[in-house]
Amino acid sequence: MNNRDPVELAMQEAQRLTAEPVGPNPWKSQPEIETLQSILVHRQEQIPTADPAGQPGLPLAGFDLDKAIHLRWTLRDIKAKRTKLSPVSPDVLRTLIEMGLVEMRDDVPLLTNEGHRAIE
Repeated sequence: MNNRDPVELAMQEAQRLTAEPVGPNPWKSQPEIETLQSILVHRQEQIPTADPAGQPGLPLAGFDLDKAIHLRWTLRDIKAKRTKLSPVSPDVLRTLIEMGLVEMRDDVPLLTNEGHRAIE
């Protein structure tokens, strides 16, 4: 079973779909968002929310596709220290803090260990 983050898999598929195709693209007739949502739904069915040992599942799996992608990019912006160029909204920051993915140090958001694992 593949335990990779479904958001990461959907983002990789989006990049693959937007790249210049070498040959005919069988996905061209279907809108990309529907394709990505079907991939995400399929992956979520394969990935349990918690393993048998009681470990928590993927932190962003409980959100809809758009929200999960937004939260993931926000985590990447925080990791790369791009919050001055791309400020984090207070609501998103509060959500990430409540999830234990981000903590505030000297009024600067930083990823926790769990936050780093969420975007690996």
